[in-house]
Amino acid sequence: MISDYIQANTNGRLHDAREPSISPLNRGFLYGDAIYEVWRTYHGVLFAWDEHWDRLAGSAKSLALALPWSKAHIFEEIRRTVAEYAKHGGSAGEVYVRLQITRGGGPIGLDPALADEPDFVLIVRRNQDLSEEQLRSGLRLSVARTLCRNDRRTLDPSWKTGNYLNNLLCLREARGRGADEVVITNLAGEITEAAVSNIHFVRDGVVLTPAMASGLLGGITRKLLIEQVAPAAGVPLREVRLKPAELPDMQECFLSSTTKDLVPVAAIDGDHFDVSQGSVTRRLKTAFAEYARVYAETRPELRLP
Repeated sequence: MISDYIQANTNGRLHDAREPSISPLNRGFLYGDAIYEVWRTYHGVLFAWDEHWDRLAGSAKSLALALPWSKAHIFEEIRRTVAEYAKHGGSAGEVYVRLQITRGGGPIGLDPALADEPDFVLIVRRNQDLSEEQLRSGLRLSVARTLCRNDRRTLDPSWKTGNYLNNLLCLREARGRGADEVVITNLAGEITEAAVSNIHFVRDGVVLTPAMASGLLGGITRKLLIEQVAPAAGVPLREVRLKPAELPDMQECFLSSTTKDLVPVAAIDGDHFDVSQGSVTRRLKTAFAEYARVYAETRPELRLP
């Protein structure tokens, strides 16, 4: 078995992800004219299928990109792709599923009317969780100083599009200072999110998460944390506007994302946070694991090969 094998599915054709599959004229490649979603499995079940699909549909509507495939059709394609992956990459561990939809190909030019028809590409690989040591010690972050998050009035960060250059360059800056991840602020100096995760803080037992009005992607894990997990764990949560100057007042910090759920943060530049077993972050991480377990038990129709 090939542990690092990545399975792809382009418009229904199953193939090794290392093989070319789209035209150089594809608008996703030329202009970032695309949307995407990422799922993962827990206990072999595709997690938060409906929530991710709804966000995908919202992103498509924002870009005036008509989706020619039904939700049921795409799920069947995911099932086929995971089954093919299992033949090559083995079935141990949970899987990562990425769906990218582009406006298609056509003549060169920015006008969306030049596009022919949408394409989809599915990618399946083993989900890459953090190591036990990383979870124990926590991640180290750094605030981006050169660039800010896209303003909501330009390219709204709440749209999950194929254009991640802003996040990429901010992350590159933070990595240059030895950080694992970046904290990105908006033009008003408010904390928005990390490059590929939402960010949260704990002060006096209350979780504080940057408000959507600050300009950020509404993560599915973030949504579940707010609506399901934190209330079930008895942890109060507030959406607020925060600035880096307030970091010394925070006792904890953590990231949330689809692929890694809740991840403790040990430091942001010179500010350090509690990552101990008794922290609120650990309590919420345990509660999220229980939520995912129950979800898997009650959604057998979403079990993948």
